Amino acid sequence: MNQYPLWKYLLILAIVVPGFLYALPNLYGENPGVQISGLRGFDADAETLSRAEEALREAGIEWTRSSVTPEIGVRIQFADPDIQLNAKSVLERELGENYTVAVALLPATPSWLRAINGAPMYLGLDLRGGVHFLMEVDIDQAVDKAESGYVSGIRSALRDEKIRYLDVRSRNAGGIEIKLKNDADRQESRRIVSEEFPDLVLSDVARGEDPYLIAEIRTEQVQEEHRLALQQNMRALRNRIDELGVAEPVVQQQGDRRIVVQLPGVQDTARAKEIIGRTATLEIKMVDHEHDLASAIQGSVPPGSGLYPERRGGQILLEDRVIYSGDNIINAAAGLDQINGGPVVHITLDAQGAERNRRVTRDNVGNRMAVVYIEEIVENKLDGQGNPVFDEQNNLVKETTRIEEVITAPVIQEPLSARFQITGLSDIEEARDLALLLRAGALAAPMHIVEERTVGPSLGRDNIEQGFESVVIGFVLVLIFMVVYYRLFGVVACAALFTNLVLLVAVLSILQATLTLPGVAGIVLTVGMAVDANVLIYERIREEIRNGNTPQASIHVGYDRALSTILDANITTLIAAIVLFNFGTGPIKGFAITLSIGIVTSMFTAIFGTRAIVNLVYGGRRVKSLSI
Repeated sequence: MNQYPLWKYLLILAIVVPGFLYALPNLYGENPGVQISGLRGFDADAETLSRAEEALREAGIEWTRSSVTPEIGVRIQFADPDIQLNAKSVLERELGENYTVAVALLPATPSWLRAINGAPMYLGLDLRGGVHFLMEVDIDQAVDKAESGYVSGIRSALRDEKIRYLDVRSRNAGGIEIKLKNDADRQESRRIVSEEFPDLVLSDVARGEDPYLIAEIRTEQVQEEHRLALQQNMRALRNRIDELGVAEPVVQQQGDRRIVVQLPGVQDTARAKEIIGRTATLEIKMVDHEHDLASAIQGSVPPGSGLYPERRGGQILLEDRVIYSGDNIINAAAGLDQINGGPVVHITLDAQGAERNRRVTRDNVGNRMAVVYIEEIVENKLDGQGNPVFDEQNNLVKETTRIEEVITAPVIQEPLSARFQITGLSDIEEARDLALLLRAGALAAPMHIVEERTVGPSLGRDNIEQGFESVVIGFVLVLIFMVVYYRLFGVVACAALFTNLVLLVAVLSILQATLTLPGVAGIVLTVGMAVDANVLIYERIREEIRNGNTPQASIHVGYDRALSTILDANITTLIAAIVLFNFGTGPIKGFAITLSIGIVTSMFTAIFGTRAIVNLVYGGRRVKSLSI
């Protein structure tokens, strides 16, 4: 009685032994290092590693380990953080802007464990340190941008069909207003717009003697614009963060208009805010040579043109028509002008932008073409005394400032194509920032930071130490109680509890989950709950012994009859954890994940693991009493 067949022991070993192996990488810790990845079609491969090692060797910098993998790129580890920072500077100069050199803490896992894909868990922001931003997207601006696109499209469509409209403009209340000469033109315009732009809902409005046609974007299309704006902003943020050189960043959607950005290891919040929150883009326009600039400055701005400030001072008159914009830019790299040594940004256009650039510059040799820099800055609105303004719901009132300035307006010397360069920048740092923003892509809508937190690395280490201490203290207290109260069976339960912790860490490591403080709380809770099943089983065994059953029969009945109660208790807790995961936010999800995994592993170790040990100790032989 109370004996497992051989296959059950082998099955338990097949689960426990790999669990110990995959939990081992978490004991080796992490070393400071750099992670190199390629950009714009460049791969961080063995050749890149050779270049990096040669550069470090020439700089007299020693490294402890280097490796290259197709999924991650090149990784190089160092003895201390000071060497790590020096190496980052050397490698950035050597590899240039085609590679990202990210400072990171790299696992010190031995090669034999890496060969079986063994890796430690990731540590969250609260354990490693870094920067946390909660950003709100002004998605209504995306609809305004879409309306502006429809305005240009409607003008072109009506012009192509020889419809003489009086005005086409966006309304302050939303929608597009088309002013026409007569009802016949309005009916013909309705037909043209409905065919060309099916996403617009049209309605007739009369104001005095002038007929108007009002076009509004359909509700479904507005919702789609909101969704696309959020996705575009998240994609642009990921691209910007990748080029900032941050290892293991987190960019997640929260609700329908907010984005969470976590940058582990980053302490320079000013630099991070400057890059990820900016909405910079470019527009290329022709300088208006037909009208007088002085008259425009006096207030007589001609239709179809606009006044723009120049970065170096003064004003310039530009045509409203946009030749192409930042959306047509597929690559941008900072550099120095070979003629005068000034900072420049080398631009590469897509096929559509290159064709427009070629056609316009071919027809305008000798004229000037301007590069307009556009940025929208969202700031807190201030009152006359410089204090922030709050609305009726006690929320900060934000105001958006749109900056439009002409960086440069050179004379077209010859037809251009897909490549050209932007001059007129103040220094190489500005050129690098502008190139980064253009490479990453423009934000679809402005964003502002509603919450900002910085977690220092020392606080992260304290959190790790306190979390580890809480797990150890909880484990020791449970061990003492179980050994004193249940004697040998208590030792068996503690062995199962230790195995449960190992399996829990192993599963988190295999899944490459990110461990946070709420996750540590889930582990501590698992330590306390894991012995519940054993307590139920052991009390049932004691009850059977008091009723006069033999020790072997008591063991058998105790495990069999307590099983249904254990399943009921753990399944209800598992359901609660699943609900927390589905409806909770980031920290709650982390707690729910560790709790769920801990429930499954504790059921395995408490029921099957302890039963296997008890069977090995007592099974198949006559015993007069049990150490329980």
